[in-house]
Amino acid sequence: MVPHANARHFLLKAKQRDLIAAAGGIERAAEVCSYSKSVVGRWNNLDSPELMELPAIFALEEESGRFDMSEAIVAVRGRRLADVEAVAANGSLMAAHADAVVRMGELMTEGAMAFADGKLTPSESGRLDRSLAALVDALSEYRKVVASARAAGGLSVVSSGAA
Repeated sequence: MVPHANARHFLLKAKQRDLIAAAGGIERAAEVCSYSKSVVGRWNNLDSPELMELPAIFALEEESGRFDMSEAIVAVRGRRLADVEAVAANGSLMAAHADAVVRMGELMTEGAMAFADGKLTPSESGRLDRSLAALVDALSEYRKVVASARAAGGLSVVSSGAA
């Protein structure tokens, strides 16, 4: 068994119960997500191993305005959620693009230097890993900005005064 699997399961079960309560209880939650009261009851029962299906999670989160279950799912995977609006307000498409290109250049430079002698030392491996991590972070931020633009119906990357 995976270490901490029970802790993850109980966290998800607790968040399910909170979500069902926030939606108005078992009967109301069953109506909202179009599942039977017995199924929702099993989701609400800590002794039952059943977890909600994604359509039910989405429906109940939209109904209640709470996104605790989604947050718990990503938290057990070691991640966290970010508001699309916050990314759109704080992110710039061109800056995110430039950062990703710079990080890719840094990775290519590290790789070229590391492979020049035909050997990869532990130190070189560490530098490559740091460059890869920086690139992954930059690409992740870039994807968030692009997703924000998509959600907003697009954006102009040139000023309106340009020909």
